[in-house]
Amino acid sequence: MEIKLPEIKLQLKLPKLPKIRLLSAIACFVVAGALLAFTFFNFSVDFQLRSSMAKLLGLPESPEAREMAKFEKEVLPIQGVVLPVKWGDLGAQMIKAGVIDADKFEDIYKDRGGLNEETRQLLYGSDNGNIKITKENSGVLLNLLWALGLGNKNIILEKGPMSEKKYGGAGGFASTGGWTLAKGNTMNHYSKHELIQLTPEQQQLVERVSWNVYRPCCGNPTYFPDCNHGMAMLGLLELMASQGVNEADMYKAALAVNSYWFPETYINIAKYFESQGTSWKKVDPKEVLGADYSSASGYRNILNKIKPIQQQSGGSCGV
Repeated sequence: MEIKLPEIKLQLKLPKLPKIRLLSAIACFVVAGALLAFTFFNFSVDFQLRSSMAKLLGLPESPEAREMAKFEKEVLPIQGVVLPVKWGDLGAQMIKAGVIDADKFEDIYKDRGGLNEETRQLLYGSDNGNIKITKENSGVLLNLLWALGLGNKNIILEKGPMSEKKYGGAGGFASTGGWTLAKGNTMNHYSKHELIQLTPEQQQLVERVSWNVYRPCCGNPTYFPDCNHGMAMLGLLELMASQGVNEADMYKAALAVNSYWFPETYINIAKYFESQGTSWKKVDPKEVLGADYSSASGYRNILNKIKPIQQQSGGSCGV
């Protein structure tokens, strides 16, 4: 016997969206997509425009470059720094004494475009005014002051650490053996020429300041001028003392000069001080030039406390 069940048909009626609501939804999607595309396009164009404008105006593009430019402006003024000391005819005196062989000096700059008029005046002139250090001439001034520190007669060279027997004599250091621009044997000019005359008080001032002016290429103060920077700084301190510059201004000038000789070092030290709430203009030059900041070990310690800014290091210990 076969039983047939009645068919049951279910019909689900879905509500129809009114056409106007459907069109509104589509329109919203379209507008949202357009806004997203426009925003992305606008950001891209704005970024490219800003990047292009930065290049056109010579401005740094990245945050890191902007940070470096900021500290560089503070530490290494583009206009340079005028030092409180006159050069006079010291270049000509050193040529006459043989501490500088003019031909050798000019030869090392031949491949760099030769000596400009400013440098020639410092080397040969007789009436030079105040020394002005800039990024461009810092290397030339380093060499001139190196020769001055090496050749000028001073008890620091004769009785200080340079002459200690444990080092095998003064001739084996970078500041002496590395000076290849003299006439004849360099040691024939070591502390041999009275280029700068100091009173006993001025000599004491040089000794006192030189004990506290360090350089980041090594761990020694200027009183132990075993490299070119130390010997050059000694020459600068002697020159400033002989012309009546007071101790505070000697430190101020020494910090400016060290900054041009070791730009990366002092840009990073400036960054550290800013992180401690002190701007570069307000730092104490004597403190900054001390072992805690300006010696090799002191500077390494500072680097561990900041994210270092990478810049050209400078600081070569050769001519």
